[in-house]
Amino acid sequence: MASNYDRSGDSVGVNDVSRISAGSSIKGEITSPNDIRIDGTFEGKIVSQAKVVVGEKAVVKGDIVCSSCDFWGKIDGNFYVKDTLCLKDTCVVTGDLHIRRLQVDLDANFNGNCKMISESEFTQLTTGERPAMYDIPAPEEDEETFKVGKAAPSPFSTPAADEIPEA
Repeated sequence: MASNYDRSGDSVGVNDVSRISAGSSIKGEITSPNDIRIDGTFEGKIVSQAKVVVGEKAVVKGDIVCSSCDFWGKIDGNFYVKDTLCLKDTCVVTGDLHIRRLQVDLDANFNGNCKMISESEFTQLTTGERPAMYDIPAPEEDEETFKVGKAAPSPFSTPAADEIPEA
């Protein structure tokens, strides 16, 4: 029987998902063009060109770089997500988010900073470049700027006793 079955148009198959099972503990760096599912403990950097799913009992210490992510577990690290990050109700996140879109469930716990980025900024961040959005411009000196000091006292300062006119 001849087989003309072409899988190139199929969605992700069960063998195309890298998985760290519950009870497993891994240190290092994972790089994958496919989906990744973590239910165990991982310390290091996770890079996926697809989706990352982190289960309820999973613990991650390190950064996650991916296209999209559903997150139920605990992380002490940063997210760099090209599209959508979903923080689920059981998650505990300690770190910064650099994402395009964010979905947060009611009981999700997040401590850190959140920066909404474009796809081009994602590419810059993940290739090691520093996007212009992270540059802080130096303040410009302006002659009309109010300055506090001896030249011009602040309108909010209290005058000294010898400067108060008598009535």
